[in-house]
Amino acid sequence: MRKRVRYHYRGNAAGSTLRLTLGCLLGLELRRVGSGRRMTFDKAGEATLSQWMADNARVCWIEQSEPWDLESQFISQLDLPLNLDQNRHNAFHSRLKELRAQARQRARELPISS
Repeated sequence: MRKRVRYHYRGNAAGSTLRLTLGCLLGLELRRVGSGRRMTFDKAGEATLSQWMADNARVCWIEQSEPWDLESQFISQLDLPLNLDQNRHNAFHSRLKELRAQARQRARELPISS
């Protein structure tokens, strides 16, 4: 769990759906990198996102032997607009999905970033 949380805070949008979502909501420009299959917010964008998360995002957790059951329960009972998986009932789901799709499409139209 520690590695997953650390990656959300220190990784990039290619490996973290949380970073992808937050970056899109903050209006950061998604770019293709490397071979062109991976998409991130480039170094400056990822740094901006990391700083925003350090200033605004908090994480907590509880130990659970079957966390997938608890996750499903939370998603069905709470308003968790940033979760797409299992969350079609949320009013923000379609807007967030579209926002992320638009960012990916724009990235595909831009040259690969170094």
